[in-house]
Amino acid sequence: MRNVFARVSLFAVLTAVGMAGADNTIGTWKLNMEKSKIMAGPTAIKSLTTVREAVEGGVKLTATGTRADGALNSSYTAKYDGKSYPATGFLWDTISIKQLDANTLTVINTKTGGKYKATGRTVVSKDGKTMTITTKGTDNEGKAMHQILVFEKQ
Repeated sequence: MRNVFARVSLFAVLTAVGMAGADNTIGTWKLNMEKSKIMAGPTAIKSLTTVREAVEGGVKLTATGTRADGALNSSYTAKYDGKSYPATGFLWDTISIKQLDANTLTVINTKTGGKYKATGRTVVSKDGKTMTITTKGTDNEGKAMHQILVFEKQ
């Protein structure tokens, strides 16, 4: 009986550890423009594909696409520890991420020495086919902003 209990306990611990490390945002995601609510202006997104790769304790993101003012080529590598990490090619230059569960992240983006500051929530649908990023904050001009980006898994 002890042996069965020990095996069940070990299985439960290993399952819990595996679940804690799960990240359903990993993969290639394409922006669905029709379902998204994107701010207008010279930096408005026209198309976007992101590739999210797992790294130890976090994610490496590469984003390519177009904005109203030209090409978009952006990237960052960040851990899910809530600390700030550098980002390149975005309207902001630092990102802070916390993972709440396998399907949910909270994010803070800021522009060093600038007015841009946004808080966001990334949620992957239960079926794993849709990722929605909701962002609120202040743009580079200090104006209030709100965006909803809806991505489809590729």
